[in-house]
Amino acid sequence: MTENHRDPIRLLAVRETPLSLDEVYEAVGDDAAGGITVFVGTVRDHDGGKSVAALEYSAHPTAEREMRRIAEKIVAEFPVRALAAVHRVGRLGITDKAVIVAVSCPHRGEAFAAARRLIDDLKHEVPIWKHQVFTDGEEEWVGAGSC
Repeated sequence: MTENHRDPIRLLAVRETPLSLDEVYEAVGDDAAGGITVFVGTVRDHDGGKSVAALEYSAHPTAEREMRRIAEKIVAEFPVRALAAVHRVGRLGITDKAVIVAVSCPHRGEAFAAARRLIDDLKHEVPIWKHQVFTDGEEEWVGAGSC
């Protein structure tokens, strides 16, 4: 664990490089945290009953600013000791990590609730779009932050 920091928002990023579970977990370490919840969203081989051949994420230049706005809201609503969120952009393969969020709180229930709200709000509010190409040649864009 790390010593206490003044700002509980420890890591927010949109990256073209592979995401590190260790980096996110270490970012939320805190001596006063009794629970850490980590969520990892991965690329699956199907969506809506169709086989996925390729997937690419793109983000609006304001994506990290929106992530910060959401993180600040989570910190204000829950007893968060530390929070981290990273999202990948670019071309991803099946099983690649697309998003990782983590929250540490004094107790496990708070950590679960805060992490759930964090990922749900990121998916619905951050301007990151997913372009899926299916094995049958059809394509689909999923936007407004849906992952």
